[in-house]
Parts: sequence; structure tokens; C-alpha cells
Amino acid sequence: MLIYRSIDASKEGERRIAEGLLKLKEAFEKVDIPERNLSDTLLIATWNIREFDSTKYGVRGREPIFYIAEIIDRFDLVAVQEVRDDLTALNELMNHLGGWWKCVLTDVTEGTQGNRERMAFLYDSRKIRFGGLAGEIVVPTTKKLEPAKQLARTPFVVGLQAGWFKFTICTTHILYGKAKAEDPNRLEEIRVLAEFLADRARERFAWSKNMILLGDFNIFDTSDQTLEAITDAGFIVPKQLQKLPSNAPQTKHYDQIAFIAPEVQDQLALSRSGVFNFYDYVYRKEDEALYVEDMGKAYTETKEGKERDEKARRTFYNTWRTFQMSDHLPMWIELKIDFGKQYLKRKLE
Repeated sequence: MLIYRSIDASKEGERRIAEGLLKLKEAFEKVDIPERNLSDTLLIATWNIREFDSTKYGVRGREPIFYIAEIIDRFDLVAVQEVRDDLTALNELMNHLGGWWKCVLTDVTEGTQGNRERMAFLYDSRKIRFGGLAGEIVVPTTKKLEPAKQLARTPFVVGLQAGWFKFTICTTHILYGKAKAEDPNRLEEIRVLAEFLADRARERFAWSKNMILLGDFNIFDTSDQTLEAITDAGFIVPKQLQKLPSNAPQTKHYDQIAFIAPEVQDQLALSRSGVFNFYDYVYRKEDEALYVEDMGKAYTETKEGKERDEKARRTFYNTWRTFQMSDHLPMWIELKIDFGKQYLKRKLE
């Protein structure tokens, strides 16, 4: 549960926050995102939160951070991509979530392609224990990349445990490259990373045999070689997730969650999962007039001082709201993690 004490509903903007939070709470029930429990299941999500945080379209307001926190709080563990070098918004988000929520994240990735991004895991420490393993993936030369060449944005892997389920989890933000389905550099990054992690999961002294790979792969369609590169390495991408586009217009399958996980592998086909379209409830297209003041002068005028017509203003709002919330939708899956019955049965064999 979020900490709402700072919301002053006597003010118009604050009242809108309270109303939006209620809409999200009702939406979770409507779209059947399961409620969290202490020990039976684990709710994992991945979410690319657009340039979290930058000022490209003005400052990200207090309102969207409340909404982002409300969505994250519905899950036990969330991998977040596109966290930037400025952690002001992330720190505010963590304050809303409460002290039981923890964050482990990388340093900034340098270079033009790195975009000064960080990878982060946010998790509820009442449910999940950090196992001590944390590292940014460095690809060995045996994977046929040049010694000095690495993935543009360094993937981040940590070891965690929830109940009986001990697992390593790696989040990534794969290079976009050219605007086509199978950009060769994007395909190569996915292939190399998936093969590296699959090999690591099979090692004798692996921290855990359960490996989860998730994040923004910039996959256009599930029929593309980019998805095949994940499954060819030995990962399973649940069929139900492959049916769910995850960009804001819901036309691309950018985000994925993949598993090499013996403890849960048999149940993946039965696991509940989804993509949550928050734009059905907050920052809706029909809400444009509510945010005219928040968008400022840029909503009505271009940088050159030219007045925007109605169509141009609508386009500006549709882009602006993705810098308040995101141009990606959170993808999630529920896993069963109580293996007590199976363990006792094995004891009696």
C-alpha cells in the first residue's frame, strides 16, 4: 500500500491524483491482476519507464510518479529500464512506496548508445530476500564479440529468493538500432546475451539453476528472429506473453519475460500474465484539456513561435503523456513459489 498522507484533496491537482489512484485500483480488479500474497505466488513485472527522468518534455510531475508507484506496488518485483543518471524521480517514487520497498541498480552506462541509462530492480523486502549476487554482464570474447565491444546498455543480473524459489534475474534494454524488425546489431545483442545467460544457468556452481531474462528487447513481432534468438538459447517465453504487445499503441512486442527455471517450468503455461494499459484509466486521450496548464506554452506553440493547430496540439499531448508515464506498458507474470507439498512428497519416496 502506498503512502498517501501528502495528498491534499482540497487542491484541484491533488484531488485529481486521488481520483486517478482510485481508478487504477479499480482497474487492477477489472483486468484481473492478482492480489499479492505472502508466500504462495510471486508477481514479477518488467517496465521501461521512458527516460526516468529527463526534462525533454518538461518536468515529470508529482501526479505521474504517484501513478507509477501505484502500478509498481501491485507487484512483488519490478525490473525497470531507462532509469537515468538523475535519480530525483526514482527517489520520490521510493518514498511513495514505503521503506519496505528496496532498490538495487547499476551505475550510469556511458557512451552515445548507452544514453546515460541505469537498470534497476525494485522489490518488496517483506516478500523477497536479496541474495548478495549483483553484477553487470560482461560478455567474454568466446562469444565472438570484439574484446572491447559490449552490449550498448549493460545488462544487470541479481540473485533473489522468495519463499522456496531461489533465482537469478537479468534485466536488459537491447539496442534499437535501425527502425526495422531484424536490425542485425539488435539481433546480435539478443543472441549473445541469451546464450551467455543460458550457459551461466547450466554451470555447476551457478548461483541458481533458475534464470529469468526480462526487459525491453525492442522485438517488433514474435515471429521475428529476435525472439527466436531467445528461445534458441534454451529460454522459454510463455505463449500467453507472446500474444501481448507492450508498447503504448500496442503494435509491437518490445518487452518480454523468458525463463530457464526448472522449479517453475512445468507451470509456465498455466501462469496468469498480462500487459497493463494504464492509458485506459489515467492520462487518457479524452483527458487532454485537463493538462493544458501542465504542458505549458510548448503545447500551443512550437520552439519557433508558430501556433499549433488542433491536430498538432493533440500530437503534442500524446507524446507529452509518454514522458509523464511511459511509451511502454508494464508486462507481468504470476508464478507459484510454494513447493512445500512437492518437497514433502519427495521426502517420503
